[in-house]
Amino acid sequence: MRAVQFTEYGPPGVVHIADVAAPHAGPGRIRIAVRASGVSPGETKIRSGAWRDLVPITFPYRTGFDAAGVVDEVGDGVTGVGVGDEVFGMTTTTARGANADHAVLAAWAPKPAGWSWEEAGGAAGAVETATRVLDRLAAGAGDTVLVQGAAGAVGTVAVQLAVARGAAVIGTASERNHDFLRSLGAVPTTYGTGLVERVRALAPAGVDAVFDCAGGALPDLIAIAGGTARVVTIADLDAAAHGVHMSHGAPSDDTGAAVGASADPLAVHGLAIAVALADEGRLRVPVAAAFPLAEAAAAHELSEGRHARGKIVLMH
Repeated sequence: MRAVQFTEYGPPGVVHIADVAAPHAGPGRIRIAVRASGVSPGETKIRSGAWRDLVPITFPYRTGFDAAGVVDEVGDGVTGVGVGDEVFGMTTTTARGANADHAVLAAWAPKPAGWSWEEAGGAAGAVETATRVLDRLAAGAGDTVLVQGAAGAVGTVAVQLAVARGAAVIGTASERNHDFLRSLGAVPTTYGTGLVERVRALAPAGVDAVFDCAGGALPDLIAIAGGTARVVTIADLDAAAHGVHMSHGAPSDDTGAAVGASADPLAVHGLAIAVALADEGRLRVPVAAAFPLAEAAAAHELSEGRHARGKIVLMH
Protein backbone atom coordinates (compact mmCIF):
# COMPACT_ATOMS: atom_id res chain seq x y z
CA MET A 1 0.00 0.00 0.00
CA ARG A 2 0.99 3.65 -0.27
CA ALA A 3 2.09 5.48 2.87
CA VAL A 4 3.50 8.94 3.54
CA GLN A 5 6.82 8.96 5.38
CA PHE A 6 10.17 10.69 5.79
CA THR A 7 13.56 9.18 6.53
CA GLU A 8 15.42 12.30 7.71
CA TYR A 9 14.69 15.66 9.31
CA GLY A 10 14.31 18.49 6.86
CA PRO A 11 12.01 20.72 4.80
CA PRO A 12 8.67 19.56 3.36
CA GLY A 13 10.48 17.97 0.41
CA VAL A 14 11.75 15.10 2.57
CA VAL A 15 8.15 13.81 2.76
CA HIS A 16 7.48 11.13 0.16
CA ILE A 17 5.24 8.20 -0.74
CA ALA A 18 6.59 4.73 0.00
CA ASP A 19 5.26 1.28 -0.87
CA VAL A 20 4.90 -0.56 2.45
CA ALA A 21 3.16 -3.63 3.84
CA ALA A 22 -0.41 -3.01 4.94
CA PRO A 23 -1.05 -3.18 8.71
CA HIS A 24 -3.67 -5.44 10.26
CA ALA A 25 -6.10 -4.95 13.11
CA GLY A 26 -4.87 -6.54 16.32
CA PRO A 27 -6.94 -7.06 19.47
CA GLY A 28 -9.02 -4.03 20.37
CA ARG A 29 -8.30 -2.34 17.04
CA ILE A 30 -10.00 -1.80 13.70
CA ARG A 31 -8.53 -1.22 10.26
CA ILE A 32 -10.02 1.17 7.74
CA ALA A 33 -9.65 1.72 4.03
CA VAL A 34 -8.77 5.40 4.35
CA ARG A 35 -10.83 7.96 2.44
CA ALA A 36 -9.24 11.06 4.01
CA SER A 37 -6.58 11.73 6.64
CA GLY A 38 -5.30 14.77 8.48
CA VAL A 39 -2.03 16.69 8.25
CA SER A 40 -0.92 17.58 11.76
CA PRO A 41 0.83 20.91 12.40
CA GLY A 42 2.73 19.10 15.15
CA GLU A 43 4.06 16.58 12.66
CA THR A 44 5.52 19.36 10.52
CA LYS A 45 7.53 20.37 13.60
CA ILE A 46 8.56 16.75 14.14
CA ARG A 47 9.61 16.48 10.48
CA SER A 48 11.63 19.69 10.58
CA GLY A 49 13.48 18.56 13.71
CA ALA A 50 12.15 21.43 15.83
CA TRP A 51 10.53 18.98 18.26
CA ARG A 52 13.26 16.32 18.24
CA ASP A 53 13.79 16.70 22.02
CA LEU A 54 10.06 16.75 22.83
CA VAL A 55 9.06 13.87 20.54
CA PRO A 56 11.97 11.49 19.82
CA ILE A 57 11.36 9.36 16.73
CA THR A 58 12.98 6.62 14.68
CA PHE A 59 13.21 6.57 10.89
CA PRO A 60 11.40 5.89 8.67
CA TYR A 61 8.64 7.94 10.28
CA ARG A 62 5.17 7.36 8.87
CA THR A 63 2.92 10.37 9.23
CA GLY A 64 -0.72 10.81 10.11
CA PHE A 65 -2.59 10.57 13.40
CA ASP A 66 -6.24 10.92 12.35
CA ALA A 67 -8.24 9.50 9.48
CA ALA A 68 -11.70 8.53 8.26
CA GLY A 69 -12.74 5.65 6.09
CA VAL A 70 -14.58 2.35 5.80
CA VAL A 71 -13.90 -0.48 8.24
CA ASP A 72 -12.40 -3.51 6.52
CA GLU A 73 -10.94 -5.45 9.48
CA VAL A 74 -12.13 -5.81 13.07
CA GLY A 75 -9.74 -7.06 15.74
CA ASP A 76 -10.51 -9.53 18.52
CA GLY A 77 -12.57 -8.12 21.37
CA VAL A 78 -14.01 -5.23 19.36
CA THR A 79 -17.78 -4.77 19.53
CA GLY A 80 -20.22 -2.20 18.21
CA VAL A 81 -18.59 -1.77 14.81
CA GLY A 82 -18.41 -3.96 11.73
CA VAL A 83 -16.90 -4.28 8.28
CA GLY A 84 -18.43 -1.68 5.98
CA ASP A 85 -19.11 0.92 8.69
CA GLU A 86 -18.00 4.50 8.07
CA VAL A 87 -15.90 5.84 10.96
CA PHE A 88 -13.37 8.49 11.92
CA GLY A 89 -10.71 8.18 14.55
CA MET A 90 -7.05 8.10 15.47
CA THR A 91 -4.06 5.80 15.65
CA THR A 92 -1.82 5.48 18.69
CA THR A 93 0.64 8.36 18.84
CA THR A 94 3.57 5.97 18.53
CA ALA A 95 2.29 3.95 15.57
CA ARG A 96 0.73 6.82 13.57
CA GLY A 97 0.74 6.01 9.83
CA ALA A 98 -2.78 7.29 9.10
CA ASN A 99 -1.62 9.02 5.89
CA ALA A 100 -1.83 5.73 4.03
CA ASP A 101 -4.23 3.56 2.04
CA HIS A 102 -5.04 1.56 5.18
CA ALA A 103 -4.76 2.62 8.82
CA VAL A 104 -5.26 0.85 12.13
CA LEU A 105 -7.30 2.94 14.59
CA ALA A 106 -7.02 2.75 18.37
CA ALA A 107 -10.02 5.03 18.99
CA TRP A 108 -12.94 5.76 16.70
CA ALA A 109 -16.55 6.88 16.41
CA PRO A 110 -19.21 6.74 13.68
CA LYS A 111 -18.75 9.30 10.91
CA PRO A 112 -21.49 11.92 11.34
CA ALA A 113 -23.84 11.93 8.36
CA GLY A 114 -23.48 15.70 8.00
CA TRP A 115 -19.70 15.61 7.66
CA SER A 116 -17.91 15.19 4.37
CA TRP A 117 -14.99 12.77 4.15
CA GLU A 118 -12.67 15.78 4.20
CA GLU A 119 -14.14 16.99 7.49
CA ALA A 120 -14.15 13.54 9.06
CA GLY A 121 -10.58 12.79 7.96
CA GLY A 122 -9.21 15.79 9.80
CA ALA A 123 -11.50 15.71 12.82
CA ALA A 124 -10.16 13.28 15.41
CA GLY A 125 -6.82 14.92 16.17
CA ALA A 126 -8.30 18.39 16.55
CA VAL A 127 -11.21 17.09 18.64
CA GLU A 128 -8.96 15.08 20.96
CA THR A 129 -6.52 17.96 21.43
CA ALA A 130 -9.21 20.58 22.01
CA THR A 131 -11.08 18.35 24.46
CA ARG A 132 -7.88 17.48 26.33
CA VAL A 133 -6.92 21.11 26.86
CA LEU A 134 -10.43 22.33 27.71
CA ASP A 135 -10.68 19.50 30.25
CA ARG A 136 -7.36 20.50 31.83
CA LEU A 137 -8.50 24.13 31.96
CA ALA A 138 -11.82 22.99 33.47
CA ALA A 139 -13.51 25.36 31.02
CA GLY A 140 -17.27 25.32 31.28
CA ALA A 141 -20.51 27.22 31.59
CA GLY A 142 -20.10 30.80 32.67
CA ASP A 143 -16.38 30.96 31.93
CA THR A 144 -14.73 33.34 29.50
CA VAL A 145 -12.13 31.51 27.42
CA LEU A 146 -9.49 33.07 25.19
CA VAL A 147 -8.36 30.92 22.25
CA GLN A 148 -5.10 32.25 20.83
CA GLY A 149 -4.83 31.16 17.19
CA ALA A 150 -8.54 30.48 16.88
CA ALA A 151 -8.70 30.12 13.09
CA GLY A 152 -6.34 27.15 12.85
CA ALA A 153 -7.08 23.43 12.80
CA VAL A 154 -7.33 23.00 16.59
CA GLY A 155 -8.51 26.54 17.33
CA THR A 156 -11.62 26.30 15.18
CA VAL A 157 -12.71 23.12 16.95
CA ALA A 158 -11.75 24.47 20.39
CA VAL A 159 -13.96 27.53 19.87
CA GLN A 160 -16.98 25.38 19.02
CA LEU A 161 -16.41 22.91 21.87
CA ALA A 162 -15.99 25.72 24.39
CA VAL A 163 -19.18 27.39 23.14
CA ALA A 164 -20.99 24.05 23.44
CA ARG A 165 -19.85 23.85 27.07
CA GLY A 166 -21.53 27.20 27.73
CA ALA A 167 -18.42 29.36 27.77
CA ALA A 168 -18.05 32.81 26.22
CA VAL A 169 -15.15 32.67 23.77
CA ILE A 170 -12.75 35.33 22.53
CA GLY A 171 -10.63 34.21 19.61
CA THR A 172 -7.54 35.79 18.08
CA ALA A 173 -6.91 35.71 14.35
CA SER A 174 -5.97 37.98 11.49
CA GLU A 175 -8.71 40.44 10.60
CA ARG A 176 -9.63 38.57 7.42
CA ASN A 177 -10.80 35.67 9.63
CA HIS A 178 -12.93 37.70 12.05
CA ASP A 179 -16.28 37.08 10.35
CA PHE A 180 -15.37 33.40 10.19
CA LEU A 181 -14.74 33.34 13.95
CA ARG A 182 -18.06 35.08 14.59
CA SER A 183 -19.75 32.30 12.60
CA LEU A 184 -18.23 29.78 15.03
CA GLY A 185 -19.53 31.67 18.05
CA ALA A 186 -16.41 33.59 19.11
CA VAL A 187 -15.84 37.30 19.63
CA PRO A 188 -12.79 38.03 17.45
CA THR A 189 -9.79 40.22 18.03
CA THR A 190 -6.35 40.50 16.46
CA TYR A 191 -3.17 39.07 17.94
CA GLY A 192 0.09 40.95 18.45
CA THR A 193 0.97 44.22 20.19
CA GLY A 194 -1.81 45.52 22.42
CA LEU A 195 -3.47 42.11 22.90
CA VAL A 196 -3.79 42.49 26.68
CA GLU A 197 -5.64 45.80 26.35
CA ARG A 198 -7.89 44.55 23.54
CA VAL A 199 -8.94 41.47 25.49
CA ARG A 200 -9.57 43.46 28.68
CA ALA A 201 -11.84 45.77 26.71
CA LEU A 202 -13.80 42.76 25.45
CA ALA A 203 -13.87 41.00 28.84
CA PRO A 204 -13.79 43.66 31.58
CA ALA A 205 -14.69 41.05 34.20
CA GLY A 206 -11.61 39.03 33.25
CA VAL A 207 -10.68 35.87 31.38
CA ASP A 208 -10.99 32.53 33.18
CA ALA A 209 -8.91 30.32 30.88
CA VAL A 210 -6.48 30.70 27.98
CA PHE A 211 -5.92 28.04 25.29
CA ASP A 212 -2.81 28.87 23.25
CA CYS A 213 -2.80 27.24 19.83
CA ALA A 214 -0.22 29.57 18.29
CA GLY A 215 2.78 30.14 20.56
CA GLY A 216 4.99 33.19 20.94
CA ALA A 217 2.80 35.28 23.25
CA LEU A 218 2.92 33.63 26.66
CA PRO A 219 3.79 36.77 28.70
CA ASP A 220 0.68 38.51 27.34
CA LEU A 221 -1.48 35.41 27.83
CA ILE A 222 -0.32 35.05 31.44
CA ALA A 223 -1.16 38.70 32.06
CA ILE A 224 -4.62 38.19 30.57
CA ALA A 225 -5.29 35.12 32.75
CA GLY A 226 -3.84 36.73 35.86
CA GLY A 227 -1.29 33.94 36.31
CA THR A 228 -0.10 30.66 34.84
CA ALA A 229 -2.58 28.25 36.47
CA ARG A 230 -5.21 28.53 33.75
CA VAL A 231 -3.02 28.95 30.69
CA VAL A 232 -2.27 25.88 28.57
CA THR A 233 -0.31 25.87 25.32
CA ILE A 234 0.02 23.25 22.61
CA ALA A 235 2.48 25.28 20.54
CA ASP A 236 5.06 27.12 22.66
CA LEU A 237 8.27 25.24 23.44
CA ASP A 238 9.22 27.96 25.94
CA ALA A 239 6.24 27.04 28.13
CA ALA A 240 8.29 25.61 31.01
CA ALA A 241 10.41 28.75 31.23
CA HIS A 242 7.21 30.74 31.79
CA GLY A 243 5.71 28.24 34.24
CA VAL A 244 2.99 27.27 31.74
CA HIS A 245 1.87 23.72 31.01
CA MET A 246 2.43 22.48 27.46
CA SER A 247 -0.15 19.82 26.69
CA HIS A 248 0.61 16.90 24.43
CA GLY A 249 -0.64 13.35 24.20
CA ALA A 250 2.60 11.79 22.99
CA PRO A 251 4.01 9.28 23.40
CA SER A 252 1.42 6.61 24.10
CA ASP A 253 1.61 2.97 25.00
CA ASP A 254 -0.02 0.09 23.15
CA THR A 255 -3.39 0.81 24.77
CA GLY A 256 -3.38 4.39 23.45
CA ALA A 257 -2.98 5.87 26.95
CA ALA A 258 -0.53 8.76 27.26
CA VAL A 259 2.59 7.99 29.25
CA GLY A 260 5.42 10.11 30.64
CA ALA A 261 5.50 12.83 33.26
CA SER A 262 4.74 15.64 30.85
CA ALA A 263 1.97 13.96 28.87
CA ASP A 264 -1.73 14.48 29.48
CA PRO A 265 -4.30 11.66 29.26
CA LEU A 266 -5.67 11.35 25.75
CA ALA A 267 -9.22 12.73 25.60
CA VAL A 268 -10.69 10.03 23.37
CA HIS A 269 -14.08 10.60 24.99
CA GLY A 270 -14.16 13.79 22.91
CA LEU A 271 -14.94 11.77 19.77
CA ALA A 272 -18.38 10.75 21.05
CA ILE A 273 -19.05 14.33 22.16
CA ALA A 274 -18.12 15.53 18.68
CA VAL A 275 -20.53 13.09 17.04
CA ALA A 276 -23.40 14.27 19.23
CA LEU A 277 -22.66 17.93 18.50
CA ALA A 278 -22.22 17.27 14.78
CA ASP A 279 -25.56 15.47 14.62
CA GLU A 280 -27.13 18.57 16.21
CA GLY A 281 -25.44 20.82 13.64
CA ARG A 282 -23.25 22.40 16.33
CA LEU A 283 -19.80 21.22 15.23
CA ARG A 284 -18.14 21.47 11.84
CA VAL A 285 -14.52 20.83 10.96
CA PRO A 286 -13.40 23.70 8.71
CA VAL A 287 -11.14 22.39 5.93
CA ALA A 288 -8.48 24.78 4.69
CA ALA A 289 -7.32 22.60 1.79
CA ALA A 290 -7.49 19.03 0.51
CA PHE A 291 -4.56 17.49 -1.38
CA PRO A 292 -4.17 14.12 -3.11
CA LEU A 293 -2.12 11.71 -1.02
CA ALA A 294 0.75 11.99 -3.49
CA GLU A 295 1.02 15.73 -2.76
CA ALA A 296 1.72 15.32 0.95
CA ALA A 297 4.85 17.48 0.71
CA ALA A 298 2.77 20.39 -0.61
CA ALA A 299 0.33 19.88 2.27
CA HIS A 300 3.20 20.08 4.76
CA GLU A 301 4.43 23.26 3.09
CA LEU A 302 1.01 24.90 3.42
CA SER A 303 0.76 23.82 7.06
CA GLU A 304 4.13 25.36 7.88
CA GLY A 305 2.95 28.71 6.53
CA ARG A 306 0.59 28.86 9.57
CA HIS A 307 -2.06 30.80 7.69
CA ALA A 308 -4.39 27.94 6.81
CA ARG A 309 -7.94 28.45 8.07
CA GLY A 310 -8.93 25.10 9.50
CA LYS A 311 -7.62 21.61 8.82
CA ILE A 312 -5.42 20.43 5.95
CA VAL A 313 -6.29 16.94 4.71
CA LEU A 314 -5.07 14.32 2.27
CA MET A 315 -7.57 12.52 0.04
CA HIS A 316 -7.13 8.84 -0.79
